[in-house]
Amino acid sequence: MDEEAEPDNLNVNSVLAQESSEMLQVLSSQSPAILTKLCQIMPGDARRNIKMDPSGCSSSAVTKHIKAMLEYLRVANHADCCNFLQSMCILCEGIPMRLETRLMSVAGYANNVSENSSPHGTDGKSSAPSEQQLIKRPRIDHWEKYIAAVMSLLRRRWEQLSEHLVREVQPENVWVRLRTANRGRDRPDQTPGSSDKGGRTQEPDGDYGYMDSKVTLETFLQGCAGKVTVLVGQAGSGKTLLMSCLGQQWAHGLGPIPSSYLFVLQEFRQLNILSHPLSLSELLFRHYLPLEGGNDEKRAIVDYLLSNPEQSCWVLDGYEEFSSKLTRQEVQRELLDPEQPLPVADLISGLLNRHLLPGCTVVVTCCARDVMDFEGISDKVGQLQGWDFHEIKEYVGNFFQIKGHSANRAIGVQAADLLLTSRHLLAMSSLPALCNICCICLENLLLKGEDQRRTQTPDETGSERRRKEKEKEEKVVHAEGGRREEGSIGGSYAQSRDQRGVKTRGEDTMMDDTNGRGQIPSTLTQVYLTILGAFLNRDPNTKGGTDEAKTTPQSFVCELSQLAWKGLEESKILFMEEDISQDVLEFSVRTGLLAQVELRREDGIPVNSYRFVHLTIQEFLAALRMMTSADVSDMQLKKRFSLRTRWTTKSDQRTIFTDSLHLYVCGLASPHCTAALVQLASTSGGTGGQSWVQKRQTLVLKLLKNLCHSNTLTGPKILDLCHCVQESQDNQLAKLVVGTRPTLELRNITLLPNDIDALAFVVNSVGDNGIGLDFRACSMELECLDVLPSCQFIHYLSFRSRKYGDKFAEKLSSILPKFTTLKKLEFCGASLTTTGAASLASALQNCPNITEINLNDNNLKDVGIKHIADLFAKPSRLVLVRLGQNSSSLEAVDYLIGKMSSCLKIQHLHADGKKELTITFFQNSDLNHHITKSEPTISLLNQTWSKPKMQKVAKSLARCPALSVLDLSNNCLGNKGLKKVLDYLPCLSNIQEVNVSSNGIGMEGVVMLAGALSSHDNLTQIHISHGDRDQLILKFGPHKRDDQQQLKMFRINNSSLMPSDTNRICGRLVLCSSHFELDLSHSSLPDKAIENLVNILPKMGSLQRLNVSHSITSTAGALMMVRCLNVSQQVTSVEIAPQIESFIHFASVKAEQASCRLTHCNLNGENLQRLLEILQQGPQLSDLDLSSNKLEDEGVKCFLDYLQKLKITSYVNLSNNGLSQQGLLDVASALCTCNSVSGVEVSLGAEERCLIWFTQFEGCVKTLSVRESNLEHDYLVRLAEIVSTCPSLTKLEFKNNLLQSDCIEDLVKLLNSSQRGFSVSIEERWIRSEEAVSLVCRCLELSSNIHTIRVHHNTLHLSLMKSTELTSVSLLDCAVKGYQLASMTSLISRCSSLTKLDFSHNSLGVEGVEFLCSVLPLLPNLTCLSIGSKEACVTVVEKLSDALLRVAGIKCLNLSGHVISDTAAQIMTKMCPRLKSLNLSHCRWSAAAGLQLVTALQLCVSLEGLCLDSLQLNAESSVCLGQALRNIKNIRSLKLNKIVTVMGPSQANGLLDLLAAMEGLTRMEEIELESWRLADRGLEQLTRLLPMWTELRKISLSKNLISDQSGEKLLEALKSCSHLEELHLSSNSLGDLTAARMAQVLPSLTHITVLDISENRIGYEGSVSLSKAIMCMKNLIKIHLTSIGTPELCAVASSLAHCPLLQDVGLGWNNCDDEVAVELARVMPLCPKLKRIDLESNTVSVFGAEALVRALQSCPALQLIRLWRNKVSLSEAQRLSLRDRRLNFSSI
Repeated sequence: MDEEAEPDNLNVNSVLAQESSEMLQVLSSQSPAILTKLCQIMPGDARRNIKMDPSGCSSSAVTKHIKAMLEYLRVANHADCCNFLQSMCILCEGIPMRLETRLMSVAGYANNVSENSSPHGTDGKSSAPSEQQLIKRPRIDHWEKYIAAVMSLLRRRWEQLSEHLVREVQPENVWVRLRTANRGRDRPDQTPGSSDKGGRTQEPDGDYGYMDSKVTLETFLQGCAGKVTVLVGQAGSGKTLLMSCLGQQWAHGLGPIPSSYLFVLQEFRQLNILSHPLSLSELLFRHYLPLEGGNDEKRAIVDYLLSNPEQSCWVLDGYEEFSSKLTRQEVQRELLDPEQPLPVADLISGLLNRHLLPGCTVVVTCCARDVMDFEGISDKVGQLQGWDFHEIKEYVGNFFQIKGHSANRAIGVQAADLLLTSRHLLAMSSLPALCNICCICLENLLLKGEDQRRTQTPDETGSERRRKEKEKEEKVVHAEGGRREEGSIGGSYAQSRDQRGVKTRGEDTMMDDTNGRGQIPSTLTQVYLTILGAFLNRDPNTKGGTDEAKTTPQSFVCELSQLAWKGLEESKILFMEEDISQDVLEFSVRTGLLAQVELRREDGIPVNSYRFVHLTIQEFLAALRMMTSADVSDMQLKKRFSLRTRWTTKSDQRTIFTDSLHLYVCGLASPHCTAALVQLASTSGGTGGQSWVQKRQTLVLKLLKNLCHSNTLTGPKILDLCHCVQESQDNQLAKLVVGTRPTLELRNITLLPNDIDALAFVVNSVGDNGIGLDFRACSMELECLDVLPSCQFIHYLSFRSRKYGDKFAEKLSSILPKFTTLKKLEFCGASLTTTGAASLASALQNCPNITEINLNDNNLKDVGIKHIADLFAKPSRLVLVRLGQNSSSLEAVDYLIGKMSSCLKIQHLHADGKKELTITFFQNSDLNHHITKSEPTISLLNQTWSKPKMQKVAKSLARCPALSVLDLSNNCLGNKGLKKVLDYLPCLSNIQEVNVSSNGIGMEGVVMLAGALSSHDNLTQIHISHGDRDQLILKFGPHKRDDQQQLKMFRINNSSLMPSDTNRICGRLVLCSSHFELDLSHSSLPDKAIENLVNILPKMGSLQRLNVSHSITSTAGALMMVRCLNVSQQVTSVEIAPQIESFIHFASVKAEQASCRLTHCNLNGENLQRLLEILQQGPQLSDLDLSSNKLEDEGVKCFLDYLQKLKITSYVNLSNNGLSQQGLLDVASALCTCNSVSGVEVSLGAEERCLIWFTQFEGCVKTLSVRESNLEHDYLVRLAEIVSTCPSLTKLEFKNNLLQSDCIEDLVKLLNSSQRGFSVSIEERWIRSEEAVSLVCRCLELSSNIHTIRVHHNTLHLSLMKSTELTSVSLLDCAVKGYQLASMTSLISRCSSLTKLDFSHNSLGVEGVEFLCSVLPLLPNLTCLSIGSKEACVTVVEKLSDALLRVAGIKCLNLSGHVISDTAAQIMTKMCPRLKSLNLSHCRWSAAAGLQLVTALQLCVSLEGLCLDSLQLNAESSVCLGQALRNIKNIRSLKLNKIVTVMGPSQANGLLDLLAAMEGLTRMEEIELESWRLADRGLEQLTRLLPMWTELRKISLSKNLISDQSGEKLLEALKSCSHLEELHLSSNSLGDLTAARMAQVLPSLTHITVLDISENRIGYEGSVSLSKAIMCMKNLIKIHLTSIGTPELCAVASSLAHCPLLQDVGLGWNNCDDEVAVELARVMPLCPKLKRIDLESNTVSVFGAEALVRALQSCPALQLIRLWRNKVSLSEAQRLSLRDRRLNFSSI
């Protein structure tokens, strides 16, 4: 093979001539001393002619002399040449190994040279190198001798292996797929150069990036010299046999490894035995090939190896069996010492990392999962490919032909046909070892049940034959520690010819369940059961069915399964003889289940070990153990049960096994295997019975079910799950897999036909629901597509990979019509061209249900796109087609536009340069509508235009008059191109939008567009933006009649507008006759441009709104905009805030009054003066907002001086202007100085607030509210003085001003002298308990003008009236204790005119009762006493009752919440007749006491108010109450909420009787019957009473089960209650009928102020009806529509604008969205008294909340908007709250 293989056959001169160029390179690199010595060796005449002096010559001269020297030697005599060559090899450094070996071989020994050399050639100096020659030459001889011995070893090894080959091994026919080799960046490349390899062509360095590149093994190994090459293969793929073949080729001078190299073949299984450290020498001569020579010979070989490491090749086979792991070694580490004993793992790592024998050749075989260990080490990685269809068929034929019988040859044909039809056998047979096993299985299946045609020999002949068979099997072991490939006797390709199926009795019913003659089981597990039976049938000792066999095959299987399980637990595949009983060992060897492997111990003695014929056989037997033996616990099974991933990572746990165990366990869980498992379990002698086996099977199915529910599985694991489910044959599990996964994503894995078969089993369980398959980046052979149609109900197929090309598409096209349910096909990111597109287009015509096609990122070009476009008219359900990134041009787009005119189903064409091309179709539901009126849209972005192309496209567009949207953005049209587009618009009669963004259009084009808005009637909107993304959009509307106005819009944002630009644009817009809005927001407007704009505004009579938000940057510009109030009489509002939102609104006619808001300016003296002049000259203003303008006290004082001159009708807002307490006094003074001011509100707290309210009525009452202002005493005094000078002031309110008692007392004294008839309220947190009592006493002592005094919670309320007496004292719910009232005794006893005492909701106790008992007799005019309690107290009423009886003047009594004893009840009955009002709500009493009190009510003929809320009445007391109601004719207020009558089944009748008793109560004004559960029957009775209650003002019927029909009747009855003010109907079942009746009835009830219909079932129609009713409720103050049943409340929100007095709106818990919030924001400014809006628990987003914030600027009276539980994030809520604290996002 190599020229240098036999150098001695060549003449020395010829060799020298051949190698002269390389010798020149070597000699040129030597030192002058070496060259001088070599010159001296030359013959005398040559030396004189050359005359070389290396030390004194230049490098070019030296090279010239060397060439002359070599030219001389080419013709010199033999002796001179040999002498020179020997000296050169000894003296020179850096001679390549190949060159040195050849020169030394041809030159001969030094002594021979000395004998034959001429005398003149040496000149007495030739003996100098003889000693070195005597050392170097023998070393080469020992090396060559050792190589010859290794060759002999490998030849013998191959002879033994090839003796039983079924199929010849031919590396040139073995295929390897290249994989990416991840090489370390820093590892030096030590590959020998081309000269070092004898002129071979060097393999290009670099990583292999093409995963699908496939070459032969012979080609793959070319150029492996000096590199680390990794060959990957599955168990049984033939790696070991191929490495032996590689060694055999080397031994014969063939193959990629030169014969001059040392070939070292080591097996990792053998290396596992080496536990002690050893040196490189020990590894070679003790554990590879021992030498018979002494240590000198070994030393010479090792020295030669170390000097020439590149001349060695190390083949390391079976890394997956290595018990250790490679150690990663840094590149910079020093070389290892070969003489130093090291652990074997370190030796191997040193070889791979180039720290030992750098430059040697290393070939490693391993399985796929171990490739990660070689990351950064390997130079080349290849994966052995499985056999294809033809190779399998060839092997099967060979297997049966070597039997030598015609019958077997016939069976061979039958077996091949049967194997090729079985998906499982075919998949297994791609591995040579498993192919042999499949042949054994098929042989057994086909011969089973037939009579043998061969004549049986006598028994003694049979024994002899068995002896020979055993001898043959024992021969098939590796000589000198050879390794046998798993799954075969002599290797993957080698099987003994005596492995024929021997027909025996049917000894095992376990296999009979799955082995019909010529039938292949449906699952892999059942196939392995059949294979196991086939191996068992091969035992010749069981022939004839005699009773001699003492042990059944089942018992052997039990012991073998135990052995397999033990090996699995210990990660062990090799077993020693002592691990197996003798009879089982003999049986297993006879049947072929176990194969013998010879190993060498550390001492070199060979020993026999055994392994299962294939790893999968061991795993299957282990699975049998798991399913049949109680020795394997449930926990152990769960631990072993996990899905397999095909993705390899560094963190994967190393294992030698194939990870098929869980598959077999799942298969054995199938009911088909139950009988076999039960039989095996009973044979094992354990507890195994049918129930136990079924329990174990149930456990496995449960584990599978849990995995089916998991939503975190990756593609490989999903595929493995499908295999498991297929093995279990459980359709319910299959449904679970697809039930949680609408699409099975199988990405970036290699798929085989059996994988598709497993998918089919799972997918076909989905039924009509359909499922998708995503094969993104998967490697898939064409055979997989043959199987894919077995997957039914597929609605989505995705293929994304460059691996998929035209051939794949052509194959796919042949099967696509078989997917009758297919809706979506993706074939993108692939290598599809025009040819493939034509195939797919043809196939898709036969897919009637296809809706979406994605062919993005291919190479279709224009022609391919046309192929696809031609099918648009044929599939009736097509919705979307994607054709982007296909190297197409504008020609393809033009073709598609042409299709739009002929195919009316096309809805949208989107073409974005070469990136995107999408066609959208109308859906079938819209088809009938769009056939007559289709509205297609076209987007042509980033196109490469030329004039001819534009004209061609324009013609195509002209053929689409129905075009509705045209997108021409990003096309560089410019102003000229825009003009052509505008000229072309009339041709598009149906156009709705044209997008010409990012086309380089300048101001000339903008002016052109302004003119187009005026001249084109149907052009309604123009949006221009020159920001980061240039935008220009034209929108069109239908042509309107002359009497129909449509609002147009001209918007130009993010632009820099010069004064001239403003004039030109507005000059064109003046001509617009339609109403329009001008939006100049987010633009740069210089002051001069603003001035021009303001001056031209009066000419734009059609302008409705001007938007200059974020465009005004100076206060001067803002004041210019305010001047619009004076320039144009059509201005209705001016809202200006520099750098914030700013608008000017216009009316079509002259506005009666306007609104002005100027905020966030710097209004210093000059600017403020200018503003006041503008406002003074301007029209009447409804409101003026000057908040946040930094006015401070001085500016506010200046403004207040002008206030009388300004025409303002509603309010002025001066908030956030930095007011101090002095400024507060100035603002308060406006109450005195300005007659039209009706109120002042000031707060100097965190949220500064200053409002001045106005009225147009003379003599109005005035109010002053001061909050959170921390008033100092002096300022309080001055404020009191100001108040004293304002006679119209009627209400003074102080809240949280940190006023202490002395300040309040001083204030009361100051207000005492001159004020009359006004109220004062002071709220401070400290006004509670004893402090409250003390404050009341001090106020009464200081002022004689207090008419009433009351403390409620922590607020003091005073009613002052000059020359009056105290009539009322109240301490309500202010935590007063009874003993604290004692201080009031003397004070109250002097107030003889006192008519009312109220101490409700405090803790009176005994001391409080004593206080009351002491003062009540001293109050002759007392008529009203209220001591209602939150806490039930037993003693209060009882001790007070006698005192009450003695005070004859009490007419109104409130005892709510107390416990009334029988004694107290008896006393109270005596005072009841004189009462006019009685409140006994929430009281507790005995049945007797209750009866007494209710009976006494019959005598209360003067009673006008009765409250009995939450009382429990028995039957008797209920009857008495009814009688009492009949007697109380004058009652006006009746509150019977939550009454419980304990009457058993007749409870409803009791309530109805109470209703009947009310028939004569004609003076009823207020009635509350909450929670009566009246339902339809009760409502019917109530509606009969309502017409008599003509004075009714309030009715509360919440929680009464009122149906929609009854609600309608109730509203009809309420028509007679014309004075009704409050209607409460919450928590019923009212619906649209009731709402419709409200729309008819409520407008007639003009006094209604409160409406509550929360928690009902009103729908959208009802909300519309309700909105009609609300429009007429002009006096409405409060409306609650919480959880009414519909989110569509826009109409209701809009109707609130008609309620000017509205204060409280509740719309919570309705799921209302932004639309409702935006409508509320519009309405809010129209409701000036609005204080509270509840929108909690809706779906308002930031958009809606922003709208509310903006509206709050115009609503100073609004105090709170609740937005809890909406779609606003916490961060956004915080941001919005900072903008306005009235927005509340909390739950309280």
